[in-house]
Amino acid sequence: MTGNPCQFLRTMLYSRFMRLLSIFGLSLMLFSLRIPVTAQTPAPPTEAEAPDYSGMYSFVKEGEFMQITLEDKGKVSGFISRYGDSDNNQGTFLDQFIKSGSSNGKQVSFSTESIHGVSYSFAGSFERGPGKKPQDEAYYILRGTLTRNLTSPDNKNTVEKREVEFRSFPRDAETPQ
Repeated sequence: MTGNPCQFLRTMLYSRFMRLLSIFGLSLMLFSLRIPVTAQTPAPPTEAEAPDYSGMYSFVKEGEFMQITLEDKGKVSGFISRYGDSDNNQGTFLDQFIKSGSSNGKQVSFSTESIHGVSYSFAGSFERGPGKKPQDEAYYILRGTLTRNLTSPDNKNTVEKREVEFRSFPRDAETPQ
């Protein structure tokens, strides 16, 4: 080792620094050119792409309907508009609001408040119906078990269960699905 030891040390550090700098630059360039793995696999559907089953559906009798609204965190709200069928409200249009309900994807369940001793509960699921677009009737179908709870004036309870199919009403063209 002849010559100036400081110059030797400076040359050695400079060359190591330059090598590290060039390796870092090359690594940075390769990293920025890297093709993301997510571009090769389809992305899972976002919440905005999931169907919105909220809307108007038929109910038990012709002219009766229900409004189902699926809210955040699986909460269900809405109401049933139906004709009264007891002696004191025969043919009167009654609105029964949903007092509790939940949904999880296609699955839905709810129960209504009681009016004149009658309340309803439902458990079932949404499905695609024969309608071709949201503006068609029965674009969605709500199938499941409807339970009618009747409490008579003398406090006797009657429970009627039946399998039902409710069809969605046509949506307006500007309403998002």
